[in-house]
Amino acid sequence: MAVGKIAVSLVSVMLVIGVVIGVVVMVKSNGSSDSQESQTRMPSMKMVTSICELTNYKEACAGSLESVAKNNSATANDYILAVVESTLNEVKKSSEATSKVVVNKDTDELNHVAVQDCKDFLDYAVDTLQKSISLVGGSDMETLEERAHELLSWMTAVYAFHTTCLDQIENPEYKAAVANGTHNSTQLSHNAVNIVAELPQILTLFNYQPIHQNVTTVITSGSGRRRLMSANHHDEYPSWFGPAERKLLAKRGGIIPNAVVAKDGSGRFKTIGAAIAACPDNNKGRFIIYVKAGIYREQVIVTKKKTNIFIYGDGIGRTIVAGNKNYGIMNIGTMHTATFANEATGFIARGITFSNEAGPQGHQAVAFRSVGDMSAMFDCSFEGHQDTLYYQFLRQFYRNCRIYGTIDFIFGKGDAVIQDSEIVVRRPLPKQFNTVTADGREIPRGSNGLVIQNCRIIPDKFLFPIRFQVPSYLGRPWTREALTVVMQSELGDFIRPEGWKLWDGSNNHKSCEMYEFGNRGPGARTDRRNREFSKFKVLGPNQAAKYTPGIFLAGNQWLPQTGVPFRLGF
Repeated sequence: MAVGKIAVSLVSVMLVIGVVIGVVVMVKSNGSSDSQESQTRMPSMKMVTSICELTNYKEACAGSLESVAKNNSATANDYILAVVESTLNEVKKSSEATSKVVVNKDTDELNHVAVQDCKDFLDYAVDTLQKSISLVGGSDMETLEERAHELLSWMTAVYAFHTTCLDQIENPEYKAAVANGTHNSTQLSHNAVNIVAELPQILTLFNYQPIHQNVTTVITSGSGRRRLMSANHHDEYPSWFGPAERKLLAKRGGIIPNAVVAKDGSGRFKTIGAAIAACPDNNKGRFIIYVKAGIYREQVIVTKKKTNIFIYGDGIGRTIVAGNKNYGIMNIGTMHTATFANEATGFIARGITFSNEAGPQGHQAVAFRSVGDMSAMFDCSFEGHQDTLYYQFLRQFYRNCRIYGTIDFIFGKGDAVIQDSEIVVRRPLPKQFNTVTADGREIPRGSNGLVIQNCRIIPDKFLFPIRFQVPSYLGRPWTREALTVVMQSELGDFIRPEGWKLWDGSNNHKSCEMYEFGNRGPGARTDRRNREFSKFKVLGPNQAAKYTPGIFLAGNQWLPQTGVPFRLGF
């Protein structure tokens, strides 16, 4: 096997060199000598070869850099811009190809919706890539380095849009048609992740010395522990709003939110959906929605244009958004079972319960799904059984929350940190097991993964009497490159000694990364963890530091703007 890998690597390198030679021989310098022409070729050859060596799809990489390689004065920004622009061009072609795949809604609604989702995901990819082009094109190398994590998160999401698209299509014929149409953009988006992940290395090729930060010296902010949910309903604000939150709610010296929702008619709106619709598209400021106590039985979607919404309620168990859509009984695709879905950047929620009441027999039944970048959920409860909390894409932060479920109930392909929260494991159906997490990272250099920090993982009152009879695990790997870190958390005695469960029918356990650090409680012993997980590791402090919010989410760049408590470090 080792010899085979070396042979493949040599073929890949030779392929890149061959493509690069084909590129650089086209570089002309009118009136220049052969020696001058040689001097202009070699830097381009070296640059393209060095960059494409980072990628899995080297021929596609060299082709994407063909144009910029002709410019001997091209900068690092020009090369990164070429990577992003070529990906955008291919995504647009993929979108056109996918639009030609037609599924009859009347005879096959599940696959009809799944193919339509693909079109929507590719639209998200176009938006994300256009935003990335603006970032790269408008930055010098120092700024580009500072925002490298943000760019990496965006590129990681673009690739995940492609794979999630295909994951949802069940019919082999439609899946093959979409896979064929998105082949090139899938490869280029995969390359983009690997290239942007090594941006500091690429910058050194242009004689720029990156400013490396010590990951062990991150800023900490916010209190360590807080009581969940206390509210004074005679005030304009819940009592747990501190000065920062009250400042956030103030507008020109006033106090009134932009929209108030109340079932009894005492607010401007009776439904949450109507209040969200009132938010201006592409809103630059903060649009504030107050949802009074009550049970709101509606499926809510914050569409991608409804940016910067802050929605708050009267507390867990008082302001409740409830639904029961599910896959097991209703045959609805997983993402569309979500009671509440956020697809917009800058979303903040606080003091609300999001619930899917389908029960364990509903199988996949999401309570809350988030796609929006830089989303923060505080003092909220997410209640369901299987697939409760779907951190689908991009950067998300959860603080002082409660999360209930049974199988894979915290899952996704985004970049998520859950801090100072209570994770409550419920009783599943007979002969079932419990798995708290199921991460779906797909590229080792990607920004995504799941971190659980300083949380309590406990059984609920119905599981407690039979907790030793029901196998309960910290998680299992949804994909080959899944990344899950459980650190500084209290693990109850019901967590099985092996800790992590294999994903049946796969070898994901051989390549995924499941890490623990500084946990406590009877379930925290690691001497009997499942040794089939080849990369399982108990981290040291320096290794664990990279998974704190300040580093893993680049939280110092956006969490302070949420106006709510957090810790960037341990």
